[in-house]
Amino acid sequence: MLYAVVMSSALPPFPKPQEPFETPSLLEVGTAPGEPGLRADAARNRARLLEAAARLIAEHGVAGVTMEAVAAAADVGKGTVFRRFGDRTGLLMALLDHSARRLQADFMGGPPPLGPGAPPLERLRAFGVAVLYRTAEQLDLQLAAQPEPTRRFSHPVAGALRAHLTMLLRQIVPDGDCDLLAHTLLASLDPALIHHLTRQCEMPMERLEAAWLDLVTRVTRTDRPD
Repeated sequence: MLYAVVMSSALPPFPKPQEPFETPSLLEVGTAPGEPGLRADAARNRARLLEAAARLIAEHGVAGVTMEAVAAAADVGKGTVFRRFGDRTGLLMALLDHSARRLQADFMGGPPPLGPGAPPLERLRAFGVAVLYRTAEQLDLQLAAQPEPTRRFSHPVAGALRAHLTMLLRQIVPDGDCDLLAHTLLASLDPALIHHLTRQCEMPMERLEAAWLDLVTRVTRTDRPD
């Protein structure tokens, strides 16, 4: 059972954030930090490697994706794969790029309630549900591609999601410590937690969705959705 944070009216107001309110910029996770734009041939080779990795996942699961297996499937040398992605985690993260870009495009410019045009509270509810189901659909890949603990929260994907949540929270609870509240909400959508709840505790996705909506209600001190 998920624990929800109950916001007591007796608590003093949270300090106001110091940084200015702004819309997060579009996520760019296609290449490593500092890597120059890819030439056309390099981009084609990169796409060919990712296609080979995707085929391996479809045929053998995430466990079947090794640097050696991808090199063999793409008919290139192993060194080519290492030079392009660094290590296995970098390769798996690259496989998640398209999904991450699609999700951000949806919440930044897609139709409501996830995208602009809906009230911030409705967008916050829709955001969590979208992330929840996206994570469940790609759970093995998400778990295998998680950065090491020291880089986990500074990764561009995590930063983009957190920035969007913070932006919505500042519109809903302007007196709250929205930066930390965003971390709190994202923690309930963590792939490892979703794995534990759905596969080890055998909780249905409908229960996790209801728990997200309940958590948002309690954190934002708003009414429950109809």
